[in-house]
Amino acid sequence: METANNAWFGDRSDHKAIENELDFAPKFDESGLIPAIAQDAQSGEVLMVAYMNADALSDTLRRGEAVYWSRSRQVLWHKGATSGHVQEVVEILIDCDQDALILKVNQKGPGCCHVGHQTCFYRSVPFKDAITSQDQVITLNERYSEKSYDPKEVYK
Repeated sequence: METANNAWFGDRSDHKAIENELDFAPKFDESGLIPAIAQDAQSGEVLMVAYMNADALSDTLRRGEAVYWSRSRQVLWHKGATSGHVQEVVEILIDCDQDALILKVNQKGPGCCHVGHQTCFYRSVPFKDAITSQDQVITLNERYSEKSYDPKEVYK
């Protein structure tokens, strides 16, 4: 998955340099993807996790709005192109070995989740003492019971 702007990405041959120097050298996995966590720039709440290929990352850098790679549709996905719920990028963080991104964003519109919630993380998983039986499927807890918008109206 080559991009016209892969010159923006540094060499990954020197592990020490990747961890200690300042060249931006993102590590894309065997499918050409890197995980990208979208986080609300003001509240710090995690909004969603998606993936970027080199083209999506280059487009994000160029636009200042989040562009992802849709693994299910196999196309570039400019977040909010259909819904209007774009993610204006405020800051991009990369981890120490440059194989994961955090996008601090201003989420436009009432939410980012395609099922109508403000965040894709609208449920929590009980653990430890909350698990009552080893023979029973775990029941998730709702963090938000009401949706912030109607996806049927937005994604006609």
